[in-house]
Amino acid sequence: MQTPAPIGVFDSGYGGLTVFREIRAKLPQYDYIYLGDNARAPYGPRDFDTIYHYTLECVRHLFDMGCQLVVLACNTASAKALRTIQQQDLPKIAPNRRVLGVIRPTTEIVGKFTKTNHVGVLATRGTVVSQSYVIEIEKFFPKIKVFQQACPMWVPLVENNEHESEGADYFVKKNLGELLAQSDQIDTLVLGCTHYPLLTNKIRQYLPANVQLLSQGEIVANSLSEYLHRHLEMEAVCSKGGKVNYFTTESAAEFDRKAAIFLGEAVRSEHLTLVSVVGE
Repeated sequence: MQTPAPIGVFDSGYGGLTVFREIRAKLPQYDYIYLGDNARAPYGPRDFDTIYHYTLECVRHLFDMGCQLVVLACNTASAKALRTIQQQDLPKIAPNRRVLGVIRPTTEIVGKFTKTNHVGVLATRGTVVSQSYVIEIEKFFPKIKVFQQACPMWVPLVENNEHESEGADYFVKKNLGELLAQSDQIDTLVLGCTHYPLLTNKIRQYLPANVQLLSQGEIVANSLSEYLHRHLEMEAVCSKGGKVNYFTTESAAEFDRKAAIFLGEAVRSEHLTLVSVVGE
């Protein structure tokens, strides 16, 4: 029997904190370790192999910290690394541990919201190119047509605390217009990047009233809760004390400053050095 340990939550940047905020609100009884690979962010523009190796390195570090269950609270990592880690790495390095992502929980319920079967996805370029949302939605709802739009400026706007600025208005309006121009029947919009919830006010301002907006945080939190109820053997090895430890591969002071924007509360993190970060 494994010693109970915190649930690991990983993100390449800061956006995963929007997902973690909802997970913690839904499941406050558990302990958590949050690891942000902020020194190597953003992952979005990087190639498949780099994202896979970075993600696996961070997952293994969370395993070394004792985590039996890790959530990739990052769309890019979920799109480009999760399947390989689940199918090739876990059987070799940790057959009794589990790694979950954020894309599947969203795609398996999107059909409950759309009436026109035209769904839009706003995401980073890496997630769009991976076609992960198109592939996963088709598995559950083959009749749905998916229209994607990359929003390369949205993450920098959020991380530089410019998400309420006039610059944000320009890029949100521009990218939404580009997406909606692909189909006038889109009635459901998925925010396929965990940074984007901080732009919700701007998005709603330029989004037609008949279009529903789906944000991943609450969806992933509900999915994790259901997963733990279905897999009692995994639930039993998740420690319960309501404690959270934050780790970042960049400056702890910088992480604490930016994390407060996403969480709406003060954060105190610890710096973590990963081998391949040195010298980059």
